[in-house]
Amino acid sequence: MTKMIHPVAGAVAILTIATFWLSTALSELFASQAVVTTVKIAIPWGFLLLIPALAAAGGSGFALAKGRRAGLVGAKAKRMPFIAANGILVLIPSALFLAFKARAAELDTAFYAVQAVELAAGATNLTLLGMNMRDGLKIKGWLRREPA
Repeated sequence: MTKMIHPVAGAVAILTIATFWLSTALSELFASQAVVTTVKIAIPWGFLLLIPALAAAGGSGFALAKGRRAGLVGAKAKRMPFIAANGILVLIPSALFLAFKARAAELDTAFYAVQAVELAAGATNLTLLGMNMRDGLKIKGWLRREPA
């Protein structure tokens, strides 16, 4: 069961973060202020899906690792503290701040500064989670490993 939960939860987490990121970027580039406001207010509600998915992926990954810390498993484990810290210390507070500012119709300099930080941090987490997914696919034999 854990072998099934891990990839599903990881995929849900990556897709949710990608949805947040793309919704933000596309609404800012191509949509009205009303759409930007709607997107920023909606994103914290997505935490109801994202946080359990990340917890399930992390917990099941820890269980699947069975204490191993070498090779690709170790590389995945080393990335997780950065992913978690980025999410807890940057992304969640940024999303809540932006939702508050959007709800108050205060799309000002502070809003856009925090949004720039949020987009950069989100891209970082997507990259790190993508690297973990790639390594997981290599572990499962679905991708070829690079020669040593």
